[in-house]
Amino acid sequence: MSQPELLHVKGLRTYFYLDSKKVAKAVDGVDFTIKPGETVALVGESGSGKSITSLSIMKLVSKPGKIKEGSILFGDKDLLNMSEKQMARIRGNDIAMIFQEPMTALNPVFTIGEQIVETIVKHKKIHKKLAYEKAIELLKIVGFPRAEETMKEYPHQLSGGMRQRAMIAIAISCDPKLLIADEPTTALDVTIQAQILDLLNEMKRKFNMAILLITHDLGVVAEYADQVFVMYGGQIVEKTSVEELFENPKHPYTTGLLESLPDIDKDVTRLGAIKGSVPPSYSFPEGCRFYDRCPHAMDTCKEQNPELIEHETDHFVRCYLYD
Repeated sequence: MSQPELLHVKGLRTYFYLDSKKVAKAVDGVDFTIKPGETVALVGESGSGKSITSLSIMKLVSKPGKIKEGSILFGDKDLLNMSEKQMARIRGNDIAMIFQEPMTALNPVFTIGEQIVETIVKHKKIHKKLAYEKAIELLKIVGFPRAEETMKEYPHQLSGGMRQRAMIAIAISCDPKLLIADEPTTALDVTIQAQILDLLNEMKRKFNMAILLITHDLGVVAEYADQVFVMYGGQIVEKTSVEELFENPKHPYTTGLLESLPDIDKDVTRLGAIKGSVPPSYSFPEGCRFYDRCPHAMDTCKEQNPELIEHETDHFVRCYLYD
């Protein structure tokens, strides 16, 4: 028997209305599901729509952006039909988010302890003393050797890796069912990156959380993800299991991403590169959005955008090569 869905995003479109004529289709018809305890990676270059997808799930898209249509089912509730007050109860409680840069996400004028305690008191409605004790326990769980002292410290007194650990402590403080991690290792050195990702994996097992991992690092995907959704031009162009993606990539964009990775098992060769760059989301081509950069482009690709179709079991691709 298959697991029930924790999150089901259907037909999500988030547009930015830049002026009377210019509309940036940052997320344009995205569909995916996440099951309890699963790690799903959302992969793509900068400008693909990954972060806007995550902000749409949290209903944190600011003007001139607007969620135009679609549904975001969390269990049996559609988040897009919820009021701001209802959404405030979901955020941090059932769905938590770790943002790209912890220095801007943490409040510089409050101590680490005050920020964790505030989150626990707000969502769990428990006494401040109990929340304080739980905050110390959380800091120990995420790897602070001197948790009591860290409670009294300010964000600027911590290193980048420790600030990210503090963000994780805040995120897991209310036992969320889903954790959205938006480029959680940006600006950290390689050894600290591995520590943070191992910590997220450990938290996933400990609390049975699902994780939506937003990244452009395919090495991270190979190591930590169960399912992979490849995004390009505001749309998902390929989705499948992590093993299938690395063994049998189908979309030319996915192939290009994989060919740009160094391989220690092969002789030193020039790394592959995808020509050009992601077009701005207000001027996507009429047909396939990868048309101008694709080595296999056909006339059909220029005329009409292909649908995302299951071409093999649980392997979906948006490409005319497989019609």
